[in-house]
Amino acid sequence: MSSINPRSYEPSPTRRVAFLGLGVMGYPMAGHLATAGHQVTVYNRTATKSEAWCAEFAGVTGQKHAKTPREAAQDAEIVFCCVGNDEDLRSVVLGADGAFAGMRPGATFVDHTTASAEVARELYAAAKKLGLQFIDAPVSGGQAGAQNGQLTVMCGGDQAAFDAMRPTAMAFSRACTRIGDSGAGQLAKMVNQICIAGLVQGLSEAIAFGQQAGLDMPLVLDVIGKGAAQSWQLDNRGKTMVQGRFDFGFAVDWMRKDLGLVLDEARRNGARLPVTALVDQFYADVQRAGGNRWDTSSLITRLVPPRP
Repeated sequence: MSSINPRSYEPSPTRRVAFLGLGVMGYPMAGHLATAGHQVTVYNRTATKSEAWCAEFAGVTGQKHAKTPREAAQDAEIVFCCVGNDEDLRSVVLGADGAFAGMRPGATFVDHTTASAEVARELYAAAKKLGLQFIDAPVSGGQAGAQNGQLTVMCGGDQAAFDAMRPTAMAFSRACTRIGDSGAGQLAKMVNQICIAGLVQGLSEAIAFGQQAGLDMPLVLDVIGKGAAQSWQLDNRGKTMVQGRFDFGFAVDWMRKDLGLVLDEARRNGARLPVTALVDQFYADVQRAGGNRWDTSSLITRLVPPRP
């Protein structure tokens, strides 16, 4: 079974690209680049994942894997990346085997990691000194969005570099938008995560309340989903929350990492986030209950115990 779902691709010039990091997001994102006709060289810390990706997309011309980020980036016009955190990002970008060491002057590095605005600005400055371009471009849409090629991409960086990379990035995107200068993409992703944290907590409380009141909650969700309470979380996670299903989507561990970035940034810029800070601690409760890899909708388990 393919890791990506077929879709039509916007016409764009064929590019030589690299993709660093073949996790649950990066693997299908790189697959869409290959299927859209781009020549893709992949790198993953665990080489067997790179080999599996090349085997899956063997029928598409020009796909190969590399042993280091530097080797993967050598012939690339655009280097895409999606890894775990700030330190993971630095490890594949900097140093003798890092991507920057292999990139040609004028090439663009596009980082889809959800990371700090601080590291985005740091790497943007480092890239500039080497004659390279750097775009911070975190994504929203989860694993399903990556598989369907329907991610929303929030970008920070120079306009010319963004304009050059956007047609290629549309292979895995439904929208790819420049928010502002370096770091703005990461800040926009933080806004996204603040919204999600509050929405999932509100949805959890609503479902728990309705169940306690004896309502037919799937029916209630259908009804309120046609009104002002409608949201992506309600549409895609409401009924699975009622069923006690949390074996898909964005993991609690990842959400806590993201909310940690949000709260760190808030301490720097002076923003007050009382609800976000509270929900972050609620997610810590879920972790302590063993839900580290459950989907973020498992927040409801604090109010309604999971089914055996």
